Amino acid sequence: MDQLAAMRAFVRVVETGTFTRAADLLDMPKPTVTKLIQQLEAHLRAKLLNRTTRRVSVTMDGAAYYERALRLLDELSELDTSLTLAQARPSGRLRVDCSSSLAISVIIPALHEFHARYPDIQLDLGLSDRAADLIGENLDCAVRAGEIADQSLIARRVGEMQLITCATPDYLARFGTPSHPRDIENGHQIVAYRPALGGRVLPMVYQNRSETIEVSGRYTVALNDGMGYLAAGLAGHGIMQLPTFMARAPIADGRLVPLLLDWCTAPKPLHIVYPPNRHLSNKVRVFVDWLAELLARDDLVLMPGGLLRGCRPQPLAADSAA
Repeated sequence: MDQLAAMRAFVRVVETGTFTRAADLLDMPKPTVTKLIQQLEAHLRAKLLNRTTRRVSVTMDGAAYYERALRLLDELSELDTSLTLAQARPSGRLRVDCSSSLAISVIIPALHEFHARYPDIQLDLGLSDRAADLIGENLDCAVRAGEIADQSLIARRVGEMQLITCATPDYLARFGTPSHPRDIENGHQIVAYRPALGGRVLPMVYQNRSETIEVSGRYTVALNDGMGYLAAGLAGHGIMQLPTFMARAPIADGRLVPLLLDWCTAPKPLHIVYPPNRHLSNKVRVFVDWLAELLARDDLVLMPGGLLRGCRPQPLAADSAA
């Protein structure tokens, strides 16, 4: 049995859902694909696929084998690519996890530029504020804000972002405008951000040239997604701290009013992280370089016209990139 051919045939059958379509993509007769799958199942002594006259489905053993086989085939493809002229033209599927807010506000609008440079890269972009399991979910890399808690990951710092405090005009008409961060804890409500279900609500942190203040206000809604957080703030549910790249448009069109401009927060670092035992492929390298270039052009720390008047202090904690 040609095990590599059998693995490729199995992966294509899983992805297409039919032997006929897999055979077309592999440019081989359908009976050959069927024989390869049968040989693979006999070799593994496990049933990988359930077959009926109408559809093909994957067994539990087949699903587990698919993930490992896909990873091995991708790594083999990268190894072959690294020894050919294709090294100068990266290709293949790139799996990236990123927060929905950064992706929607900054990355996705600029993707046409990335694909113009690297037309052979197919980007699978997962949007979530949770900390994805890079190895378990077979991801190539992830974009993360803040300090890196998992010290087993390799991290490259690609930029930083600044938070700004905002509320809607309607909210301020009902509750008044705070003149000091401590005012938020008295007679106001906030939109709370809770990174994970069961975790603690993150406090609002403020700094000026002489002091640092943590504020924990009263909230009626807490969210764990950046775009949901923004939507709750725009609906008038309270005061919020959000990245300046998310606040620019609603401040410009009057939907949000910036608050406490004489105070600021320490810029949050942005990293791309990847597993230490995974080869840093050329497609990951070019994506990391492109993203660092994009963030350097689109300064996520500053607001147009110098709106943030407060200090720009050093980060409260050292960069934890490995």
